[in-house]
Amino acid sequence: MVMVSLAVLCTSIHTFAADVKGPAPDFTLASKEGGNVRLQEQLGNVVLINFWASWCGPCREELPYLEELQQEYADLGFTILAVNVDEDPSKADILLNDIPVSFPVLFDVNDEVSKLYDVQAMPTTVIVDRDGNQRLLHHGYKSGDEMKYKQAVKALLRE
Repeated sequence: MVMVSLAVLCTSIHTFAADVKGPAPDFTLASKEGGNVRLQEQLGNVVLINFWASWCGPCREELPYLEELQQEYADLGFTILAVNVDEDPSKADILLNDIPVSFPVLFDVNDEVSKLYDVQAMPTTVIVDRDGNQRLLHHGYKSGDEMKYKQAVKALLRE
């Protein structure tokens, strides 16, 4: 199944980043805080979409860095949408009890949004500019990758 493939890719120490162009596919997902969140509602903000799973070690390592990024740039028109891909959302809650975050956590239990974004590794990060265009796609995570995100976010906030 897809999750088995993602589990294998999650353990990889290699990462891949690419500049991408074109509109980010719109989506609406249920939020941990209740209600739904739609990507199109974020037009005007720089958005980092992070696909993650509770069983993914690199995801667990990356989340605190994403929280730091959120805290540093939230007042400048930046937000993170953390898209959890666990089939059981309660597994995400367990991890988030250990690593609390202030940004929205969304649930993609049927992998519909993951398929829209062709997620092939855990974690996968997509950065979207203020106009709703994809600007960066990053598969995997290793220590230091958060600096690539920070550079991209800073550049997009200045545009």
